[in-house]
Amino acid sequence: MDQYKQSELLFLNSKLEHEIISLRERVHELEVQNSKSKSEIDRLETLLAMVPKEALPSRVRLDIGHRSLRFRMVTVMYVDFRGFKSIANETMPSYVIDELDRIFIKFDEICERLNLQIVKTIGDAYMCAGGIPEKNITNPIDVVLAAMEMNRHINELRAEYERDHHKFWEVRIGIHTGPVIALPSGKKKISYDIKGETVNIATRMASAADNGKINLSIYTYELVRDYFVTDYNGVTPVKYQGDMEMFYVRRLRPALSVNRSVGEFPNEIFQIKYALRQFTDLEEVVLDKLEKELPKFVHYHNYKHTIDVVNQAELIGLGEGVDDESLLLLKTAALFHDVGLTISFENHEFLGTQIAREYLPKWKYTPEQIDKICSLIMATKLPPNPQNLLEKVMCDADLDYLGRSDFIPISNALYEELIDQGKQIDINTWNKNQVKFLTNHQYFTNTALRLREVGKEYQIERLKKLIAEEDAKLATP
Repeated sequence: MDQYKQSELLFLNSKLEHEIISLRERVHELEVQNSKSKSEIDRLETLLAMVPKEALPSRVRLDIGHRSLRFRMVTVMYVDFRGFKSIANETMPSYVIDELDRIFIKFDEICERLNLQIVKTIGDAYMCAGGIPEKNITNPIDVVLAAMEMNRHINELRAEYERDHHKFWEVRIGIHTGPVIALPSGKKKISYDIKGETVNIATRMASAADNGKINLSIYTYELVRDYFVTDYNGVTPVKYQGDMEMFYVRRLRPALSVNRSVGEFPNEIFQIKYALRQFTDLEEVVLDKLEKELPKFVHYHNYKHTIDVVNQAELIGLGEGVDDESLLLLKTAALFHDVGLTISFENHEFLGTQIAREYLPKWKYTPEQIDKICSLIMATKLPPNPQNLLEKVMCDADLDYLGRSDFIPISNALYEELIDQGKQIDINTWNKNQVKFLTNHQYFTNTALRLREVGKEYQIERLKKLIAEEDAKLATP
């Protein structure tokens, strides 16, 4: 095969890869827009529900049913205390109730730490939920972690009581993930009562569990199976659902856990895996900020460009064989690399690092990870001068479009952005400058060189053709 044919095939391969990536980006963009619309509806409904009914305008006729909120993915945990009544009959009821209150206080602390919502219950049952009032993709994992910690606390108390020859109640825990309807109440501190089949199924999972067991529905199991070791627990009939498969949670997966004197806990590998999953929620927050706060004249450095760089950082990072933590750092840096433009175009990379330092601790990134992310953001400052593999990946992701078939429209969008900022430059001069830029530019990673270098040469030829056509027009009397 001659060199020309080989180059042509490489270019066609690059073009097909780009079309696939473009479709992925479009699907992602539509998913983000759909999610944002749903989130905005939920946010407005939540705000409306917090307004006292008497404070609403008289023309707004809302009964209590209309003020309920719909959540599409919530994980509900139901804790059933067994033997409470019989023990209360044998012991001073006030003492038993006080002990139960202390357990509930401990459970509340666990829920608060894992961002779970405590749900109103009556008597000796306890219920909480993840994914309300703010939705998040990690709520099934959060709820199972909480259930394991609650179960461990009960087992420790039981061991103490049995040493003193006292009876102690058993617990059964049921967990299910699905949609719920939530009814907020309160003024200073909003609490929620939740209803729907998801609540009923979580209760059913608890009643179908053995003492001391955490019983998951098949729906929750599918969402957490990569994080926990489980045992199949057969099926149980569920109203309107038929027979539903169940799974007992036995422990964290060994590769994701560390054993300490007080029990088993998630290790660093777990935290990275969790953060990669949580990235979807962080991405939605940052993209929403970009869409709302970027100046109107931004045609190139918009949220679509950020989505593109995130996708390319992941693609090139995988091509270079980076580990999961490095992939997390790359995607996060790509997400924040242009967010500083919401403040100013001058030194926007540095401003982006400041915003990242403000946001990322809330998402449980470590100080070391944040420092590395900020270094990756600064690596995108032109002219590029990457010092390590991750910075090379970041630079190539940011300028990936130089070797793609959509280079010309992207270049034109950047030109329009400069014109709207008052830059005095005609399109032909701009294209000539772009030829110089592409000619002097180099990709740093083997993956980018393989995917984009041939395409970049083709884009240079396209630009030269446009320049020649424009020069011919100008030369015509």
